[in-house]
Amino acid sequence: MLIALTRPALAGPPYLSDDPETTDYKHYEIYTFSNGTLASGGTSGETGIDFNYGAAPDLQLTATLPAGFDHPTGGKTTFGLGNIELAAKYRFLHQDAVGWDVAIFPRVFLPSGSNTVGDNRASLLLPIWVQRDWTSKWSTFGGGGCLLSGQSSRDFCLAGGVLTYQVLPKLQIGTEFFHQTADAVGTPPSSSIGVGFRYDLTDTYHLLGYVRRGIQNTNETNQYSWYGAVLFTF
Repeated sequence: MLIALTRPALAGPPYLSDDPETTDYKHYEIYTFSNGTLASGGTSGETGIDFNYGAAPDLQLTATLPAGFDHPTGGKTTFGLGNIELAAKYRFLHQDAVGWDVAIFPRVFLPSGSNTVGDNRASLLLPIWVQRDWTSKWSTFGGGGCLLSGQSSRDFCLAGGVLTYQVLPKLQIGTEFFHQTADAVGTPPSSSIGVGFRYDLTDTYHLLGYVRRGIQNTNETNQYSWYGAVLFTF
């Protein structure tokens, strides 16, 4: 069960689903984050830095450096370097032309080098993400893809969607539905519902938060999860 709990994070902060928006050209986004999941098998999570750079118009380069922990039920807590992520997001369709933003965002997960924290095998996530802004306040985004690990019994697919609302000029809230197929032999698929927010303290500093709970195989996969981050944009 802890194998399922220690999968790499697939988040588009603060949600699990991502969006097709890329970091502005020659600008940076840096997240300092912490997340975790509680299930019947124990608690696991990560803290680290998510670094994004707008390398070209509609092209974002990403590197994530996580340190993880695992606390199995009735066992000892272990710590270690999680799966370093390297990714590139490319938006190839725009709302003003076709009504939707569409992007691909392949991610490479490097082996963690640990049997207890993260995944000790390399893997590749191949998703596609879409978004549409319905009004100046309402927006929806989501999509999905599959993760390939070189071991078919541990490959899985995921899909999710988010609806957001701009409550105040500096505050956005959202709700998400997310589903993932079984990611190892003996582990069940999972579905969850979550709520998140983003609050812009200034043009440079932003706060993000998210909580979710499983609605399918809840005890085994996700009794509850959390994510928190400080985002720096410049």
